[in-house]
Amino acid sequence: MAAVMAFTVLRQRMTRWPQWSCAGLVPLRIARRSVPGLSFRSGLVWRPSRHCSSTAEAATAKTEDNSFLQWFLLLIPATAFGLGTWQVQRRKWKLKLIAELESRVMAEPISLPADPMELKNLEYRPVRVRGHFDHSKELYMMPRTMVDPAREARDAGRISSSTESGAYVVTPFHCSDLGVTILVNRGFVPKKKVNPETRQKGQVLGEIDLVGIVRLTETRKPFVPENSPERNHWHYRDLEAMAKITGADPIFIDADFKSTTPGGPIGGQTRVTLRNEHMQYIITWYGLCAATSYLWLQKFVRRTPGV
Repeated sequence: MAAVMAFTVLRQRMTRWPQWSCAGLVPLRIARRSVPGLSFRSGLVWRPSRHCSSTAEAATAKTEDNSFLQWFLLLIPATAFGLGTWQVQRRKWKLKLIAELESRVMAEPISLPADPMELKNLEYRPVRVRGHFDHSKELYMMPRTMVDPAREARDAGRISSSTESGAYVVTPFHCSDLGVTILVNRGFVPKKKVNPETRQKGQVLGEIDLVGIVRLTETRKPFVPENSPERNHWHYRDLEAMAKITGADPIFIDADFKSTTPGGPIGGQTRVTLRNEHMQYIITWYGLCAATSYLWLQKFVRRTPGV
């Protein structure tokens, strides 16, 4: 009978173990001492369990991690949207610049200013001069490909698909009305016509009226070779160096297509080009914003399983 009563008490106490483990209540040693007639191994003690508290802490940490990840990933669509909006503004600025450039090129020619400092604000502006060439001091900008003047006027500066290599012939031009000598890019000649002996008919003599586009000096771009004055090979417009070699003033114009003479350089070689790829960037960034926003909503708002 005593054994039956002891077993009953022990069963009642065992049904309460989960509550003890969560609350950290009495150890098993106390139960042993309160149950007569049963023998337990000495030293076997029940330690309070932290299972419930650890589970709660893990759940809290997981919630905090998910919250941080949620707002961190939201930076992706937000950043993409900002970059897309920035490209919209850049496109507006570029279109305005292209329109201004086109209006300059198509404007009526003005007389070349007597003060060279005024030219800094006149790049791509047509000017009119009168004088004569000094063909004995020609310079050659090479290698170059020809700009199609008709297409240049029609398509506002797009480059022709021609791949023929040659050079631009830059010749000193003495302006009789201003008393200064400037540099004139007479235009394109193919490689086989670079030597002036092969195009004597195109060497214009005497006083002429000329219209050209004002161009300023330029710095050497990456991967562009250095100019070689000793070989008379010029890869970019260094007006100071060109003026020093020829004895001219550092003033440079591109002769227009009407200046072309049979057998001579082909004028109208002003490349009026500005890259405008901003619409592609706009589509890319806004597309990325839409895609990542959709994924974010599926993951954190609609809670799609497995996303």
